[in-house]
Amino acid sequence: MTQSIQHYDSLLEAHKKRVNVILTRLKKMYPKAGMVLRYSNNWELLVAVMLSAQCTDKQVNIVTARLFKKYRKLDDYVQVRQSAFEKDIYSTGFYRMKAKHILAAAKMIKKDFRGRVPRRMEDLLKLSGVARKTANIVLGNAFGIVQGIAVDTHVARMARIFHLTRHVNPDKIEKDLMEVISKKDWFRSTYLFIEYGRSYPRLREHRRIDHPLKYLE
Repeated sequence: MTQSIQHYDSLLEAHKKRVNVILTRLKKMYPKAGMVLRYSNNWELLVAVMLSAQCTDKQVNIVTARLFKKYRKLDDYVQVRQSAFEKDIYSTGFYRMKAKHILAAAKMIKKDFRGRVPRRMEDLLKLSGVARKTANIVLGNAFGIVQGIAVDTHVARMARIFHLTRHVNPDKIEKDLMEVISKKDWFRSTYLFIEYGRSYPRLREHRRIDHPLKYLE
């Protein structure tokens, strides 16, 4: 048992050192890494993040440029018919499910949270269609509250490539990353990994290509 604990501690320290090197390099490569979705209030932030699932941020910004002019208040989302809203977000993909979740979240926020996006993780997770990734992004960008690491497809892929996790479940990946990344870097690390993933889109766990951090794989 003692040897197992020592081995785990040794492995954990190795991961911490590797991720520190990775983040130091990424901070130099992407000094302005951060949120690129466009919004003007906390509700619009939540909508944009929900629309971004399986969709590029660029396409979401195109859609929300029109959407946020058409639906200016939370009540507009509460009152619109789902079939009509689906047409407005069609090009983001999975539009039926996204429309269902966004409109349900709007109604719950109006009814249970006095029309304001909640600022607690446990409350955000009560909203339809909101998991920890979305909640972490909203908390960090809207309120400056950091309780975890938002794990999207880029973050998950980078975590596996650099042997920071063996899991595929986002919540388990987040837990592994929180163990090896300093809390002061939790919020920014998401965007650094995303930028790297976008810069090297052909990078995959089982396809070895040249890239600046290859020596850390």
